[in-house]
Amino acid sequence: MKIQNPFRLGLFGGLGVLVAVGIGTTVGSLATILTYIGAALFLALGLDPLVTWLEKHRFPRPVAIITVLVAVLGVLAGLVFAIIPVITEQVNRAIKTVPGLIGGFIDGTIPENIQKALPWVDVNGILTSIQNWAKTLDFTSIGGGVLTVGIGIATGVTGAVVVLILTIYFVSSLTNLKRGLYQLVPASKRPTFIDLSEQIASAVGRYVIGQGSLALVNGVLSFIVLTLIFPLFGLPISYSALLAFIAFLGSLIPLVGTISGAAVISLLVLVFNGSPSVIAVAIYYIAYMQLEAYVLNPRIMAQAVKVPGAVVVIAALAGGTLLGILGALIAIPVAAAILLIINQVIVPKQNDL
Repeated sequence: MKIQNPFRLGLFGGLGVLVAVGIGTTVGSLATILTYIGAALFLALGLDPLVTWLEKHRFPRPVAIITVLVAVLGVLAGLVFAIIPVITEQVNRAIKTVPGLIGGFIDGTIPENIQKALPWVDVNGILTSIQNWAKTLDFTSIGGGVLTVGIGIATGVTGAVVVLILTIYFVSSLTNLKRGLYQLVPASKRPTFIDLSEQIASAVGRYVIGQGSLALVNGVLSFIVLTLIFPLFGLPISYSALLAFIAFLGSLIPLVGTISGAAVISLLVLVFNGSPSVIAVAIYYIAYMQLEAYVLNPRIMAQAVKVPGAVVVIAALAGGTLLGILGALIAIPVAAAILLIINQVIVPKQNDL
């Protein structure tokens, strides 16, 4: 027995390690799928308050679910159709411009014009460096890189479709999923678990609606300012619908989304419209970021999740490091859920000791 016990202990310990490694490998292989499921469940919890609101206004739940989904899909379709004409126009313009650019470089017109406009720049030296660099290019690796980018884009589109389908399923069956989860908890602890779960789900839903509201405000104000106000002062802005859409998408990301979107928009305005317009756009977004930080965000998010500012920053940074943009999106409601569990479960237990 003295010989067998250590052997059994080592055997079971080794089997435990193998099982743990197998579970870790499986989770790693399913990381993409688990990310899709987490994103879809997050979106479903965000849409559920809208469904509940419609139910309170005498909508049957199936009709409320269909109404919310149709509205969301309609908004997404409208945004996509607003972008497609811009992209098509830019591609056609680029295709028509390429032959002229090639001819201008061949006959020396373009380098000569650049040299006249920028006499302090050694245009010929730059062109020679570019030609030497082009000779060293490995077109096989470039083709592989292009193929990798294409596969990445296709994977992203496929993931978006999968998340959309899962979101529709989760929204329609969220009540049944909750009921099934609650039945797995012992009856003695079930009321407390249900209460905490409903509070967490409600906090997640309010957060999604709050962040979406901030993004909608930024997108609508950007469209109004760039389309209507700036042209009145002789500062036309090209592709205002596309720029407003970029502002909307940027504001969906906590903390750094608005400033990142503003930087991208300012760069595009500089390319499309030049320096006078980009200065005005930069000033507008600096003013808007102050408005969002000190007026809009506190008022909207105070009704959504009650999380200290330091925790918000730490959670967003940690979530972004672990899961990228998705992690940054879900980090704040996860932090709110953890604080809720600490305040309602751990602290009362510690007070009873």
